[in-house]
Amino acid sequence: MSRRIKIMKVDENIFADIGLPDPETHFLKAQIISEIYRLVNERRLTQSQAGKRMGITQPEVSRMFKGQFQEYSIERLMAFLTAFDRDIEIIARPQRRRGKGGKIRFSAVAA
Repeated sequence: MSRRIKIMKVDENIFADIGLPDPETHFLKAQIISEIYRLVNERRLTQSQAGKRMGITQPEVSRMFKGQFQEYSIERLMAFLTAFDRDIEIIARPQRRRGKGGKIRFSAVAA
């Protein structure tokens, strides 16, 4: 028996497309956690080792990597990144199209 799978075309932010509240914040957190996950794997750390570095428990790391990260603020997630020897720069610049509100973007630079 086969099941039908509904395929949706999404824009830039999947969280907005599925109707979550505050999708921009959710997307930014997901991007930061994705970078933390990449660093943990690149350094071949266990979740326990990663948790110790960030000051949280292994079960918290596991939940975070599984997408349960609502409890963490963007500031705390940025602190987690600095625990992996990452500098964080915040740059504010004028938006090209005025009147539409600004956006927050995340990009990671490889070492």
